[in-house]
Amino acid sequence: METAEIRRRWLDYFERNKHTVVPSAPLIYDDPNLLFVNAGMVPFKPYFLGQQTPPWDRATSVQKCVRTGDIEEVGKTSRHGTFFQMNGNFSFGDYFKEGAIRLAWGLITASVDEGGYGLDPERIWPTVYIDDDEAFAIWHEQIGIPTDRITRRDANDNYWHMGVPGPGGPSSELFYDRGSEYGQDGGPAVDEDRYMEFWNLVFMQEELSAVRSKPDFDVAGPLPKRNIDTGMGLERMATLLQGKDNLYEIDEVYPVLAKAAQMTGKVYGAHSGHAATSSHPDDVHLRVVADHVRSSLMLIGDGVTPGNEGRGYVLRRMLRRAVRAMRLLGYGDKVLPQLLPVSLDRMKASYPELETDFGRISQIAYGEEDAFRRTLDQGTTILDTAVTKAKQSSAALGGSSTPTLPGSEAFALHDTYGFPIDLTLEMAAEQGVAVDREGFVRLMTEQRERAKADAKAKKSGHAHTEIWKELRELGATDWQAYQALSTEGTVVGLVSDGQRVDGLEQGATGQVVLDRTTFYAESGGQIADEGFITTPTGRLRVLDVQRPVKGLVVHTVEVATGEVKVGEQVEAQVDPDWRISACQAHSGTHVVHAALRQVLGPSALQSGSYNKPGYLRLDFAWNSALSAETRSEIEEVANLAVRQDLPVSSQYMTLPEAREWGALALFGETYDEQVRVIEIGGPWSRELCGGTHVAHSSQVGALTLTGESSVGSGVCRVEAFVGMEALRYLAKERAIVAELGRLVKAQPGELRERVEELLTRVKTAEREIATLRQQQLQAQAGELLAGASDIGGVRVLTHDGGDLGADEVRSLVTGLRSRLGDEHPSVVAVTGAAKGRPLIVVATNAAARDRGIRAGDLVRTAAGVLGGGGGGKPDIAQGGGTDASAVGAALEAVEGQLHNLTGVR
Repeated sequence: METAEIRRRWLDYFERNKHTVVPSAPLIYDDPNLLFVNAGMVPFKPYFLGQQTPPWDRATSVQKCVRTGDIEEVGKTSRHGTFFQMNGNFSFGDYFKEGAIRLAWGLITASVDEGGYGLDPERIWPTVYIDDDEAFAIWHEQIGIPTDRITRRDANDNYWHMGVPGPGGPSSELFYDRGSEYGQDGGPAVDEDRYMEFWNLVFMQEELSAVRSKPDFDVAGPLPKRNIDTGMGLERMATLLQGKDNLYEIDEVYPVLAKAAQMTGKVYGAHSGHAATSSHPDDVHLRVVADHVRSSLMLIGDGVTPGNEGRGYVLRRMLRRAVRAMRLLGYGDKVLPQLLPVSLDRMKASYPELETDFGRISQIAYGEEDAFRRTLDQGTTILDTAVTKAKQSSAALGGSSTPTLPGSEAFALHDTYGFPIDLTLEMAAEQGVAVDREGFVRLMTEQRERAKADAKAKKSGHAHTEIWKELRELGATDWQAYQALSTEGTVVGLVSDGQRVDGLEQGATGQVVLDRTTFYAESGGQIADEGFITTPTGRLRVLDVQRPVKGLVVHTVEVATGEVKVGEQVEAQVDPDWRISACQAHSGTHVVHAALRQVLGPSALQSGSYNKPGYLRLDFAWNSALSAETRSEIEEVANLAVRQDLPVSSQYMTLPEAREWGALALFGETYDEQVRVIEIGGPWSRELCGGTHVAHSSQVGALTLTGESSVGSGVCRVEAFVGMEALRYLAKERAIVAELGRLVKAQPGELRERVEELLTRVKTAEREIATLRQQQLQAQAGELLAGASDIGGVRVLTHDGGDLGADEVRSLVTGLRSRLGDEHPSVVAVTGAAKGRPLIVVATNAAARDRGIRAGDLVRTAAGVLGGGGGGKPDIAQGGGTDASAVGAALEAVEGQLHNLTGVR
């Protein structure tokens, strides 16, 4: 049974059992504690936390998830994957333990012909929480499972909570016995490879007041309503129903693995057993490739782009691990153009939007691989230098021990340059150098601990949301930002330093919650409104506006005069100039986006934006720089749309209706079932958007692009000014043009020709100066030849060139080598300076190389003295460092090494 069919049967079964089918939320979810959706219940958290009233009593979904905590275990076990799909059924105060258990049993044991999964009931092993007698009894007495197949387990395995105060409860997990060839007998407590967990039923029944660890928490009492949250791993069920050893061999994953095996000439499974613990390293690498390629496809599809932090770093790491794994398998060419389309072909049945958007997805993925291949090349050069230093250090100690690369250098290669530790180990070993793996692991552990501490600090912020949850229970904010700029309202809550207070006095800063407001809360790339809240006795300056929980608008204010108290009637007044400028910027963003797609094509999709009064920036999928002509064309298309006075309108509809209508959604945003679509000029621009906008495009005013840059692999950024800011920007440029015209004595229309003429004259002068300097150097060369010495039959000429640049030093070195001739072995070493940093160039003639004297070896020695590195060919090499005071010592080091090579002491 294919994975897509397992998915379809799940949704059909629960829909027949009166559950509302809820679409999967994007992997990027609006939750400050999560990088990605990591469980099927995440989109339902507001209902379980009591922050919102669920619109249904029963729901079901197949939720896209990503977990990266066990990324190092991918491929090593049968159950660890980064991207997975969680089939869930949920009850909000409706059925409870008996209903959840009966529904689960009915689906998994019903025959395939009856629409079920047809699992053998005799091979299913439930587990229950250690003191959950009720669940135990249901499994034994009502379902008929023998007591020796029902396992009681402690809170580490069978109690669920979110890691923070809130709902919790015991769980019942379902395991399937795959047979003795997969491991030991005795149930899931003995072997979780043989007994594969595939479904977890959570009985949410308790309110937790404190959570210190997974098994250590305090129960405040029962929940007002008992809920059900279950999750069945779609990939795990596919593993069982397709008779595969692990999730990497199912129909949605294996084709990538098979293609990777074909590319590398490996035979998957030839040297491995059924159990994951008996996997050959080649098979582990192939599984990593299959998992990470699929995960990357899904992440980019949901709007993640490679970067150096957060979600972007996770994606970058997975893409690079896939490329690295292929290299470790012996394949050095590009891999993603061959593998990503294979993954698309398997995933598009369940997620057809991937095929529609594959142009953008592939552009980003392929760009990241190209960048990583350059990183590998750069890292290889740095590694070679580090290996040489390790060998020199070992030689200086008499060569009695194996040369060892310090853990700090291996970590720097990994952390700074993205150079994988596996490649460091492999390539160092090829050159006879060990790596201080313990030092590397120690530094990695310290980095992980810092990351965990940061995550913990971030997660602790959830406790503060309890205040917002309490205020939200008083009622949702009547938000009127689209209708008016001012309104009267009542202060329903005040917060200072994280605590609820009754009042704020003059000079204080805090948060104000009103029952009604017109202030726009920051979202969708648009920053919050500015303005004032006027109380009976005071005036509050609004500094920021946010939505910490859904439905609640919170104003951060500074009390300019007087005071504010809970329960007071106030007036909320948005700064009208601020709002109109913000509307211009946001509508301008939509206009620029539509212009980009018109000029560049439909793959130039927005992946992020930011706008504030008078300014906008927009990130979009594109893997090359825009030419000046293209930027000019985009700007012209945008301004023509502004000039045409296109109508701007908003409509509400369901998300499926919006997609069918052709509306574009911003990646990473979470949308309700009812969405707001902003249309500019009919179908020319249709986007899902919650921002504030002008009524006609002409109100955007002037629009001028000011910059374009790359912000990641396959992602381009444009910036622009709109309205008065655009006019001010153009006025500044006009003033600059006028000043340049005055300086070069030319009219604006003649300025380009005049500047080109001046540049030509400057270049001619520079060439003449360079020619004169070369003549001086050649004249100097004759004097330098007299200073050549003899070391063991090798003519050696060393010289401190002072501030000579790199090109001048190389020219002088090659000239001196030529003038020394080829009759006798000769070595020339000259130092100089490049941008204030010392450099050295060494050249050898053929006779010297015949005696085993290589320029690259000499340069690495000298560069090490300068505090840097270098390398090159045996005939000529260049290096540099940071210590300008060590130039003399570097030249002496060259002579010293020649003494060693020639045996002259």
